[in-house]
Amino acid sequence: MYIAEAHATDGWQLQSNLDDDVLVAQHRTLEERFAAARAGVGRLRLTMPVLVDGMDDAVSEAFGAWPERLYVVDRDGVVRYAGGPGPWEFDPDAAGQALAALLES
Repeated sequence: MYIAEAHATDGWQLQSNLDDDVLVAQHRTLEERFAAARAGVGRLRLTMPVLVDGMDDAVSEAFGAWPERLYVVDRDGVVRYAGGPGPWEFDPDAAGQALAALLES
């Protein structure tokens, strides 16, 4: 899920974003948010579906997504893994294990 830009050029810009040439202004329209999500998908060469939060940030608010969170949700909409807030409790390996277990069942 792509949410509001955490390190926007017109907000809290990090040096690592400058070093990596990841320069995204905070989205003012849904079209800008979609464009930023598409750019991220391309840059990261993602092959999984990526959803985009609305401008009301409803998903981010509901899941406490900022600064970063990992969730694994099954086909019925049941949360099977809820990670802690990142970056300190960001654990992609644990999320991957939960996803693998879900796919095996």
